[in-house]
Amino acid sequence: MTFTNDDTCPVCGLSRDLGLCVCESMAQQEQKVTVKLERRKWGRIYSIIRFENPGEIDISDLATKLKSKLACGGSAKNKQIELQGDHSLVLEDLLTGLGFPRDNLEVNYEVPQRKRARN
Repeated sequence: MTFTNDDTCPVCGLSRDLGLCVCESMAQQEQKVTVKLERRKWGRIYSIIRFENPGEIDISDLATKLKSKLACGGSAKNKQIELQGDHSLVLEDLLTGLGFPRDNLEVNYEVPQRKRARN
């Protein structure tokens, strides 16, 4: 069954423009999300949000919302969102507020140690 109208969802058949489509919220409820910290070049810390199976979730839109709320830079690519800085303490509450269940969130609060240069 295909729809010719662009504002209806091909999966559930409800209107996207009116906000009736429930596919994204259903995908969020089933999504397993992992938050971890990485230390990268020059010792900078990045918060990495990794999705097991993003499917119906618009990762770029979610990244834009998170970057706006956290006032930081970042990007969305390869089933993950990369945010500049350590936001591990705040991300759990933000993701829960955006519709992800707390039971499916795994947050690692440990900051990786910096590698020491050899003398």
